Amino acid sequence: MADSTGGTEHSTGKTERPDGKKPEEPARLAGHWAIPVTGDSLFTWDYASDSDRLLRLYDKGKRLQWDAATALDWSRPVDPGDPLGMPDELIWIADSELWDRLPESERAVVRRHTAAWMYSQFLHGEQGALICAARVVQTVPGIDAKFFASTQVMDEARHVEAYDRYLREKIGVRYDITASLQGLLDSIVRDSRWDITYLGMQVLIEGLALASFGIQRDLMKDPLAKAFNAYVLKDEARHVAFGQIALRDHYRDLTDAERREREEFALEACWVLHARYNGEELWRNLDYGAEECIELTKRSASLRVFRYRLFSRIVPALKSIHLFGPRMRDGLEKLGLLRFAAMDINAIMEADSRAADEIELAMRRQQIEAAIEIGRSGRTGVQDDRPAG
Repeated sequence: MADSTGGTEHSTGKTERPDGKKPEEPARLAGHWAIPVTGDSLFTWDYASDSDRLLRLYDKGKRLQWDAATALDWSRPVDPGDPLGMPDELIWIADSELWDRLPESERAVVRRHTAAWMYSQFLHGEQGALICAARVVQTVPGIDAKFFASTQVMDEARHVEAYDRYLREKIGVRYDITASLQGLLDSIVRDSRWDITYLGMQVLIEGLALASFGIQRDLMKDPLAKAFNAYVLKDEARHVAFGQIALRDHYRDLTDAERREREEFALEACWVLHARYNGEELWRNLDYGAEECIELTKRSASLRVFRYRLFSRIVPALKSIHLFGPRMRDGLEKLGLLRFAAMDINAIMEADSRAADEIELAMRRQQIEAAIEIGRSGRTGVQDDRPAG
């Protein structure tokens, strides 16, 4: 079946390129990845809430549940060569002579595989968030935090469902989890302490997600991708706010040794996100000269924008939750990230909340308009069988 890449789509999901080369799709996920876990499952007999803020987030999480199967119009077609409506400014090699030399058919291959690599990592990360949220329900001591984490379990399950469907039905190519993301998830899940789960998932990995979703919200053009991103964004904004509220009070009373251990964990994660999030698996699969593409990616303007969005969230968040001792400041300085400490995390979270509310309002308007249209169509199709007179 011919597609806009100029190649042929086979049942294996491989794309035959016009130059005769066949980039192999990474191995389909199979089997299981098992991580040994320890720790206690905590019951509480104190059902009184200690945090009105967490209860408000819980109430909001209940109200804003959505069904991925019905909320999104899966019948809408996408461009096979650009399934997200991704502008070239988001392609990491687009500002290079290599990109200039590629014919349009080859650029379509890069766009499609970039979308596949990105959404595959979202899929794997969302499953990690699903596992972590379920563990938080078990291990966090407070009932209000258990309440909220239970809504997050449903949120993450819905995200996994939707990303998997988008990859299968709209993109047709899937990438395995990157070694850096897998290593980070391993460190988070293996640790039995609930606050490390929060720190790794709610502050670091969800910060990564929000940075990417914010860019997509602003720049993606495909209507299905934009609608999908909007739904996920409003969920993730709640999750990040949850992590901030829960950790801020807990970390205020850490011992020096406890604080140092958590700062070392966060610094290692920052290094991974800064140095190793470069699409290496994508470029080695496409084989346009993997080493050149990786180097181009590291220097690209689009990656700098992504890193700015990412660390403008993570660094002030770390400061806000009291993980900002000398070691942390020194480590961030070496990574060139200390400048983000001056940013106001409360203002950023308020902006996230406003964006989520605007998305919710727009979706409600669309639902109301759709219901009105259905009502009009129903009225025009009904015969009046009442007798005259």
